[in-house]
Amino acid sequence: MLNLFFTLVLLYAAVLAGMAVFQRSLLYHPTTTTGTPEQNGLTGFEEISAQTTDGVRLQLWYRKADVGFPTVLYFHGNAGAIADRAGIYAALASRGFGVLALSYRGYGKSSGSPSEQGLYTDARAAIRLLVDEKQIAENRIVLYGESLGTGVATQMATEFHVGLMVLQAPYQSVAGRAQEIYPFIPVRLLIKDRFESILRINASRAPLLLFHGEEDRVIPIHHGRAMLEKARDPKRGFFLSGVGHNDFDSRAISSHVEAYAKELGLIHP
Repeated sequence: MLNLFFTLVLLYAAVLAGMAVFQRSLLYHPTTTTGTPEQNGLTGFEEISAQTTDGVRLQLWYRKADVGFPTVLYFHGNAGAIADRAGIYAALASRGFGVLALSYRGYGKSSGSPSEQGLYTDARAAIRLLVDEKQIAENRIVLYGESLGTGVATQMATEFHVGLMVLQAPYQSVAGRAQEIYPFIPVRLLIKDRFESILRINASRAPLLLFHGEEDRVIPIHHGRAMLEKARDPKRGFFLSGVGHNDFDSRAISSHVEAYAKELGLIHP
């Protein structure tokens, strides 16, 4: 029995060590092939690049806004690449929104490797590109975060005076969600990239539009409800029956974004 006990202790220690060492491989799942916007069915988009303050070269896809429309800065989820979100870019663009899709460091053609602080640095570079190069005022920018990207959007909304923040399938924190998935491991003590959005959402002064699927098994809906409750007004949430983590209707989502942007005065005739 004593030998079994020590064997179990050693196995548990090995699991903890593995989680500590390989945690970023468990969180980030990038692909590095994206093709061009045209190859992904996007007309009117161009591929551009930006450099971060720490020397990372970023890949971005950009479409200029129609007259009177703001520009959506899109922060994607933890897996795949920007090409996998072409449907929502096209839906937003078809309504007149400008779109800037950011490929995080280590994803697509962007150099470097992902981390929480690295993704924030990438996001700041994308915002500075819009403001300094494209001459778009901060309050004409819509931050759109999807899944992992909701943490990036929430942080940026505490740093910049943007016109609107859209969160799709948000979590309260990556640390908290990981602890739910691995209740037998002290994840909160081990995790490096915490993305504590629930602690930051109230510091954002941007109006909030939130979407969450009731059938989401990756990030359960109670996370979205908690984020909406914690956020300041004005805010609006849609909790969608029959929708999971990755099966949102892009046309319906873009319609809601357009309607709320009009209500907030972000779209001018």
